[in-house]
Amino acid sequence: MDHLKNFIKLESAGGIVLVAAALLALLLVNSPLDHYYNAFLSTPVVIQVGALIVAKPLLLWINDGLMAIFFLLVGLEIKREVLEGQLSNLSQVALPALGALGGMLVPALIYVAFNHGNPQAINGWAIPTATDIAFALGILALLGNRVPVSLKIFLMTLAVLDDLAGIVIIALFYSSDLSTSALLLGGLGLVILLILNLRNVTNIAAYAIVGLFLWLCVLKSGVHATLAGVVIALTIPLRVNHVDGVAPLRQLEQDLHPMVAFGVLPIFAFANAGIPLGGIQLNDLLDPVPTGIALGLFLGKQMGVFGFVWMAVTAGLAKLPEGMNWGRLYGVALLCGVGFTMSLFIGSLAFEHAGESGAGAVMANRLGILAGSLLSALSGYFLLRRLLQKDGVDQETVA
Repeated sequence: MDHLKNFIKLESAGGIVLVAAALLALLLVNSPLDHYYNAFLSTPVVIQVGALIVAKPLLLWINDGLMAIFFLLVGLEIKREVLEGQLSNLSQVALPALGALGGMLVPALIYVAFNHGNPQAINGWAIPTATDIAFALGILALLGNRVPVSLKIFLMTLAVLDDLAGIVIIALFYSSDLSTSALLLGGLGLVILLILNLRNVTNIAAYAIVGLFLWLCVLKSGVHATLAGVVIALTIPLRVNHVDGVAPLRQLEQDLHPMVAFGVLPIFAFANAGIPLGGIQLNDLLDPVPTGIALGLFLGKQMGVFGFVWMAVTAGLAKLPEGMNWGRLYGVALLCGVGFTMSLFIGSLAFEHAGESGAGAVMANRLGILAGSLLSALSGYFLLRRLLQKDGVDQETVA
């Protein structure tokens, strides 16, 4: 439980920093300094070792490199939760799992309904399926100690499952032009990582060196490089190191949390949230791409999460956890519509190969993400604040 408390505190604080980074990007790109903002992200960065060359603009180093660290942390959290945490108990995971399923299906269907006639736009169907756990828990933190632990655990478990589904979506739908040789070399790296695990190697540096090799192979393979972070995480041992009594997975997760919460995700938000708002008209907001994303996040998430949970409870397949009622569940379902970081990331993948015509789609998807996330954040916050004040909730809380 102490680990859970620390996780929630860190994610909540990180969510506030995340918002600040996004606002700073919006301010810069809509000011006379916009040229410097865009030039900064376009800065070419080249790393060469012999014949091996990796050349990308800074924006892609952030999206492919830094976000691999984020997915490494996600993979560590999922592995720990499956082996000994919330996801190890099927009775506890059933309800948020159904909520996560509904929260992905309904937003995707709404987006497809608006964009089914556009072969380029349809590629963004997964954008509104994501939930930003840092942002959502940051909003809950603003409500103080009136929020029951059960609400936070439900939201966190749902978001972790949402991240897991997002990983599968990226692997299946946003990987292309595969290089067989790079994949074979990556497979060799994975075999070495598995051998290290089976040989009870607990030195994190050994996994880091092989993991860097695996990341480079995945980067060159056509599979998105961030997935290497998940693969590496699944090989990190949860067994206790008998030298100092610490499990490598726990130690690495503890070390990465501050880096990701206060570094990786805010930098990603700063690099991807810059949307020029000058000249935006109502017609821009009503374009099928931003409309499908905004409605998918705002309406689809709440309908999917609340609807699937309601059907499960009504059918007797599960029951609401202690401290949860239908009003509070609806408030949490609204917060699940805050897609932000993960939605921006999937959006960058969906339209990265769209060419010049894709620039408009990228801006349109960012506009939809911001609109849907903002509506979800505000409505969820004010509804929960009103409900918790009305109920006078002062139960079991995260101190």
